[in-house]
Amino acid sequence: MAQVIADRRDIDFVLYEQLEADQIGKHPRFDGLNRKAFDLMINEARTFAIKEILPTYADGDREGVRFDGGKVAVASCFHRAYRLFKEGEWMAMTKPVEVGGQGLPHILAQAASEYFIGANYAFATYMILASGSGKMIELFGTPMQKRLFLKNLYTGKWGGTMLLTESQAGSDVGNLSTSARKNPDGTYTITGNKIFITNGEQDITENIVHPVLARIEGAPKGTKGISLFIVPKIWVNEDGSLGQPNDVVCTGVEEKMGIHASPTCSMALGSKGQCRGLLLGEENKGMEIMFHMMNEVRLEVGTQGFCHATTAYLHALNYARERCQGRDLAAGKDADAPQVPIINHPDVRRMLLWMKAHVDGMRSLIYYVAFLFDRLHTATDEQESARLDKRIGLMTPVVKAYCSERGFDVCVQAMQVFGGYGYTREYPVEQIVRDCKIASIYEGTDGIQAMDLLGRKLGMDKGAVFAELVADITRTAYRAMAIEGLEDLAQRVAKAAKTLATTADGLGKMIGSERFKLPFVFALPFLEAMGDVFMAWMLLWRATIAAPKAAGSAFYAGQVKTAGFFIRAVLPITMGKLEAIRIGDDAALAIEDKAFGG
Repeated sequence: MAQVIADRRDIDFVLYEQLEADQIGKHPRFDGLNRKAFDLMINEARTFAIKEILPTYADGDREGVRFDGGKVAVASCFHRAYRLFKEGEWMAMTKPVEVGGQGLPHILAQAASEYFIGANYAFATYMILASGSGKMIELFGTPMQKRLFLKNLYTGKWGGTMLLTESQAGSDVGNLSTSARKNPDGTYTITGNKIFITNGEQDITENIVHPVLARIEGAPKGTKGISLFIVPKIWVNEDGSLGQPNDVVCTGVEEKMGIHASPTCSMALGSKGQCRGLLLGEENKGMEIMFHMMNEVRLEVGTQGFCHATTAYLHALNYARERCQGRDLAAGKDADAPQVPIINHPDVRRMLLWMKAHVDGMRSLIYYVAFLFDRLHTATDEQESARLDKRIGLMTPVVKAYCSERGFDVCVQAMQVFGGYGYTREYPVEQIVRDCKIASIYEGTDGIQAMDLLGRKLGMDKGAVFAELVADITRTAYRAMAIEGLEDLAQRVAKAAKTLATTADGLGKMIGSERFKLPFVFALPFLEAMGDVFMAWMLLWRATIAAPKAAGSAFYAGQVKTAGFFIRAVLPITMGKLEAIRIGDDAALAIEDKAFGG
């Protein structure tokens, strides 16, 4: 596999020119973090990803995981890379230094993660889940729980999971049946079964910490009666030593389309009546704790879709520059004309620019939201903190669903550039397509993200949070109107933002009427349209920076051309989607079940 993961020049553009993220070093929390420190960290991440993680990509996929007698063995090539990853202290980049993290800003960790995830997402899941499990304990755990679990998770000594899903409940978490009974010593006996548990069992760490959603006996039905428990694979004694194995057993692993090197497990808890857990936070507050974590988790899933996209795009771009096939159209019927690289063909150039526009836009969008986390954590004013938190909440479902969906679309388009070779294992895009698809399914499918956006997020503060975001997009458009050559693009983005707001208002009013179901038919198309407007915003923002520097620079001129392509060739399609939403055809609700056929 070629050493192609991410576009460092574009990463630098977003970090230092668009967001000026290196200025965060002026805050006491990140004292000393200047551009030199940023570059050093990113260079080290790139070097490690290429040297140690990338070689595990194809080998890990083909070896997969082996399930035998309740045990799961991961791909043999993962063990060395994971050990070195731990030694490099990459496991919990944004977490506090005193508990095993590096204390870095989210946006710097985002740039480093682009290389780790792009090199091998299945490998990166071990890092992501251990860090996520630790975060919940850091925020809601007792002092003893933090002492027992936090550093072991943040240093990668122990692995982590999330035990949420059950076969009869699926995304309807409130319908779970896993139960908890309090014991005299303050622990809880847990009984139940979970499915689709990423890394639920593995042999790469000595212990695994399972955060488990369960209902305490007698608790209310639905999500209001769900609690969260820490259930270690091996019980942890009060002095921190490992005790006896807990009654947590992997009963099987799924045969999946992709991420073969990451086991997706079915888990049985308490089949012998001896599964013990510790309550995390308060009783019946499990869903609140999980939702508190979801913004970061869903940003990471959006990042997953994006990282696959940027890697696939770069592979396709390199291939298009090297693969000679067909003659230039300008040669007409000249049989003696030489073959040219396929990047010379108009349709291939269209595909490449479509991919580049989405990859560039997604990078800016994801880094922007990561930077919002940093601004939130360094804010000293309560009103500003609340404002940033709400903006993150509003943008998160769009980042998760849009970037995972469009990321997959970019991967498919990259395969198309390769033609028949893209469908073979000779080139990596075949695996990249398979591995990317899961991003639009887990941690809440695209449809669930769209319902969250429409049903909860758009109406925050009576729509004021959304209105402020639209105003920021419009302000970018007004700035662009003053730059020669961007006037038309600016007007189109301003119009799209206004149309998006009008459409959102109409959907909101309909939710409060007798036609309340109809808006949810169009929830995902609306989210996709909102994502397109975000792309246009980010690309226009880029163009305002690049346009004054475009003369004589292919990179900056390319920024302007990329924005122009998206805003003139893609955004008009978005405007058509918004028109279709406003028309509001109800056929999907009105059609009889039998009329679907089959």
